[in-house]
Amino acid sequence: MKNLLLPLTIAMFGITNLINAQNVDIGFKTGLNISNFTGGDVGRNNLFDFHIGGLAEFKITEKISLQPELLYSRQGSEAENSVKIKVDYLAIPLMAKYYVTEKFSLEAGPQLSFLVNDKAEFNDSSIPDAEVDASSFDFGLNIGFAYNINSNLFALIRYNYSITTVVENPDIKNSVFQISMGYKF
Repeated sequence: MKNLLLPLTIAMFGITNLINAQNVDIGFKTGLNISNFTGGDVGRNNLFDFHIGGLAEFKITEKISLQPELLYSRQGSEAENSVKIKVDYLAIPLMAKYYVTEKFSLEAGPQLSFLVNDKAEFNDSSIPDAEVDASSFDFGLNIGFAYNINSNLFALIRYNYSITTVVENPDIKNSVFQISMGYKF
């Protein structure tokens, strides 16, 4: 226990100094999800929905930042124009950001997503909505870029590709393109 006390104390001191040194920007973002499933041989169409949530950007150096986020993200796909498969997640991306210029940054990082809701909505109103039995956890990788319009407002484009499957047999994975606007305090 004593061996853990010193590193924890140092970590807490470091985090406190980061926050006090004004190296942290807190904010929120929202935007459009253009999602689809990959894998299998069924013809699919994109599903248009939204994401919303908060973020904290920790500036490590002038050019490098870490940005954890907490998002509610509605995703899915439409299969053969007959059923919309909707999967809603509580997503936690951890983005490493590199500022190419003062306003423009590139970002990449992993994303952990936890299933909140899943359902199949049939275009034929005589068929009731049903659960999809989607996996409760999704792990993906993100890549994107952001542009700081001013010191508070920013725009972001990001692509997320799942490493894990949403549904087994066939192996179906999430593929999500996000366009966001956000505000940092």
